[in-house]
Parts: sequence; structure tokens; C-alpha cells
Amino acid sequence: MRRPRAYEATEALAGVEALDGPADAISGFVRKTIPGGPVKDALSGSWLGHALHPLLTDVPIGLWTSALTLDWVGGRSGEAAADRLIALGVGAALPTALSGYTDWADSTVGNEAVKRVGIVHAASNITAVTLFAGSWVARKRGARGTGKLLALAAGSALGAGGFLGGHLSYAEGIGVDQTAFEEPEGDWHDALAEGDLVEGTPALAEVDGVAVMLVREGGETFALSARCAHRGGPLHEGTIEDGCVRCPWHDSVFRLRDGSLVHGPSAYPQPAWETRTHEGRIEVRPAAE
Repeated sequence: MRRPRAYEATEALAGVEALDGPADAISGFVRKTIPGGPVKDALSGSWLGHALHPLLTDVPIGLWTSALTLDWVGGRSGEAAADRLIALGVGAALPTALSGYTDWADSTVGNEAVKRVGIVHAASNITAVTLFAGSWVARKRGARGTGKLLALAAGSALGAGGFLGGHLSYAEGIGVDQTAFEEPEGDWHDALAEGDLVEGTPALAEVDGVAVMLVREGGETFALSARCAHRGGPLHEGTIEDGCVRCPWHDSVFRLRDGSLVHGPSAYPQPAWETRTHEGRIEVRPAAE
């Protein structure tokens, strides 16, 4: 079955190498300007339990959609409300954009499709914000007809940006828990020989189709899924400190004992595994939730 033309167009967009220059510059600037810390955690949704950006997008989209509706079916009595809704949407776009930029910037390294589609997604939304702002200015100057037409054009740009944003989330998996589809059996599984695990040095094992990181610290053996829930980074290549592991890609920190999130940018905890030693072998099984 042939894929929809919109999907094919997006796939073609992902192959446009000319987008790499500006995308690399902008993503590098974002990573430098919003480094790991409380602000990045807040924008990433570490405090919320899932990515913040999709939740924030509902606010400007809802405000602007309501304004467009009032423009064309609200009559004269709806004009003042439509103007306020447009202004509120422009204001709400700033935190929404910041959360989206930090999610995207973390995903561009080594992922050309996300880098290229993401920069066009951002450009479409910037165009929408600019046109809505222009619509508000035109209304305040008494050119309501021009304002309504600018708002319609802004809605079209917003729709294009929304389609590309959906592609990034649903086709490319940006912002989702990278461990969500790990479904190992609940029984004990052989992981590796006890002698192969060195104190303080992570080891990697393949367990029922899932990559598992094992660590011995303070005489105890801990195990977490090795694919970071944030962007799929290799936790077994991270650093072990104070009973935690730090992801080498974006510095998310998880507790070894239970996989709980110490700080982001991950918005999700890390799946933990129980461990035991049996006849010189370390065995693991998924920890009960």
C-alpha cells in the first residue's frame, strides 16, 4: 500500500541536506543556552512525568482556533474576544517554543531526519506566531479585514507545523519513553557470569531481547534497562556516582536501586531489574512496579 502523499513529502523533506547548516547552528545554540539544570528539567517535563511540549501546544492552538472561529461566526460581538485570544496565543507561544526547541536540540545529533524536519516544524510555527502578531496589530489599527486574512494564513502555517510535529512525535518517537515497548518475560533470566562484573564498572547484557546494564557498587548488584528512556542513550557507557548512573548523551541521572529519576532532561524513570546470583551466574528479572 502506498504511503499518503503528506508522509512521502515529509520523508523527502528529511533528505534535504541544505537544512543541516541552520539546524546545526540553532540546535547548538539551544544546547549551549539551555544546559542541563533546573530550567532544562522544567522545559523537558522532568517534574511532570512526561514531555511538557505536547501539553503546552494545546494552549496557543486552542486560543488561536477559538479566535479564528469567532472571526467568522462570532459577529461583531465576538470581535473583542477574538482579538484578546490572538494576543494570549502569541504570549503562550514563547514557553511552548522553548520547550519544543530543547526537546528537538537533544535529538538532532546523529538523527538527520529529526534535525531537518524539526527545523521546518519550528519555522512553520514561527511563521504562524508572526502572522498572528501581525493580525493583532492590524486589528488594533482598524484594519480588521486584513487582520482576519492574516489570521487565516497563520492558521494554515500552524496546521503545517502541527503535521510536522505529529511526525516527529509519532513517526520519529521524539518525546516518548524510549523504553515503553520493552516487554521481557517476568521470570529470572541469565545475564552474565558473576566474575565478569567489576565493582563500579557497568556491564551490558542482552536479556530476553532487552539490553540491560548491570553494576556492582558497595557489594550490591543493580540492574537497569540500558537504553535511556530520554533519547535512547547507552547508560552502560555512562558514569557511576553516589548510587546513580549519569547518561553519557544528555546527563540524565537515575538511581541504580530503583531507576527513579534524580534529574532530567529525561521525563521518565528508568526500568529497574531485580538481581540474584545462582551457581556463579547473575540472573535478572523485571522489578515489580
